[in-house]
Amino acid sequence: QPLRPVAPGSTATDDTDAPGSFLRPDMRATGLEVVDIFHQAGPLYRQQHATALSRGQRGVMSAIERCRTAALGGHVEQCDACGHQRIAFNSCRNRHCPKCQSLVRAQWLEDRQADLIPVEYFHVVFTLPEAVAAIAYQNKAVVYGLLFRATAETLRTIAADPKHLGAEIGFIAILHTWGQNLLHHPHLHCLVPGGGLSADGERWISCRPGFFLPVRVLSRLFRRLFLEQLQRAFDAGDLHLYHALEELQAPAAFARYLAPVRKTEWVVYAKPPFGGPQQVLEYLGRYTHRVAISNNRLINFADDQVRFRWKDYRHESRPKVMQLAADEFIRRFLLHVLPSGFQRIRHYGFLANRYRAVKLERCRELLAEPAPIIPVPDAPLDYRDRYQLLTGKSLRDCPKCGQGHMVCIETFLPGTLPRGPPGERV
Repeated sequence: QPLRPVAPGSTATDDTDAPGSFLRPDMRATGLEVVDIFHQAGPLYRQQHATALSRGQRGVMSAIERCRTAALGGHVEQCDACGHQRIAFNSCRNRHCPKCQSLVRAQWLEDRQADLIPVEYFHVVFTLPEAVAAIAYQNKAVVYGLLFRATAETLRTIAADPKHLGAEIGFIAILHTWGQNLLHHPHLHCLVPGGGLSADGERWISCRPGFFLPVRVLSRLFRRLFLEQLQRAFDAGDLHLYHALEELQAPAAFARYLAPVRKTEWVVYAKPPFGGPQQVLEYLGRYTHRVAISNNRLINFADDQVRFRWKDYRHESRPKVMQLAADEFIRRFLLHVLPSGFQRIRHYGFLANRYRAVKLERCRELLAEPAPIIPVPDAPLDYRDRYQLLTGKSLRDCPKCGQGHMVCIETFLPGTLPRGPPGERV
C-alpha cells in the first residue's frame, strides 16, 4: 500500500487537536480552512504589510501554515492486519491555530471537573468600550492585564460587601478579544459559583436564587477601577501610543480622550444561572481555548473574497454572511494574536491556584457535599485516546479493513518525508 500524504489544508478536522500528531486522511470531507487563505493570500499580505506585521503575528501565520504538514515532521502508521499505511503529521500546537484546540480544551475541562461545587453558576461579561479598546490594541499586555485586575477587584469587592453578598467568591475569567465580525472587541467571560465563604470561613453564603450581583453596581465600579489603573499606567509611561493615537501622549489630550467614557455606562451583564455542574462544563467549553474564527464558519474563498457566517448580536443574534477581501480577513484575524506568554485564562478567589485545593475542600464541607470521584485511567491517555473520548471515533482502528490496529512503524523529522515502501517514492 502506498503512503497517502495529503496536501496542506485539505482534510484536517476543524478545531481538533492532537498534541503529538494528527492523522490527516479520512477525517472529514474537504473544506475551506484558514490555512488555505493564508497559503494563497499570505505571501502578498506579508509583502504589503512588512512594516506593520509584528513578530508574533508572523509567527502565528507561519505556525498555522505549517500545522500538520511535513514541515513539522510526523510518523507513519501501519495496520497490523492488512498492512494499510498512513501518515500522521505533527500539529503546531499554537493557541491561535483553529485546528489545535479541541483536545487541549477537553483536557482542561476534565481537570475542572474536580473544581465544581453543587451551587448555581453565573456567567458575567465585562466589556471595554471602543475608545479604550483602541488603546488596548496598541498596548495588549498592559491593558489586557488591567482588564483582568479591574474585573477581579470589582467582583471580589462587591461580593464581599455585606450589602450585597458579604462573602469571598471564586471565579474563572477568560479573555476574548474578538466579536463575530472579527473586529477588535476585548471582553472577559467570568464563570462564578453563586455564593462564597464568609469572612471567618465558617459559613457558606449563597446568592439569592437566580440573582448574583447588581450589574449596574458592577459596571460603575469596574469603570472607575479600570480608568484609575489606566491613568496610573499612562503616568508611569507604560502606555505606548502611536499612529492615530499619537497625539494622546500629551497628558491633557489623554484626559480629553477619556472624558466621554468616564460618563458612559460600560457594558457588564450577567446571564441566567445554569441548571447544574454538567451544564456549566458544557457551557464553559464553548469559551475556553477558542480562536477568533473556527474553520466551520468559513463558506468559500473565491476572487480574493472570503465569505463566512456570523451572528449579529445587535439584531437578536440573527445569522448573517459577511464577505471580506482576503487582505482584510487576514488583518482582522491577526488583530487577536496575544503577546507571547500572556495568560488568557485566570482563576481568582477560592479558585485561585494557590488556595484552590484547601478552600474547595472547605466549601464542600460547608455544603455537605463530598468531593467528586474522578476516574483515573489504568494507563496515561495519549492523543488517540482523548480524540476517541471527544469524538467517539477511534484513531487506532484501521480505516481500510476495520479489523486491525494502526501501529507506528516510522517517525520522520521536520522538513523530511517518510521512506516509502520498496520501489515507492513519496
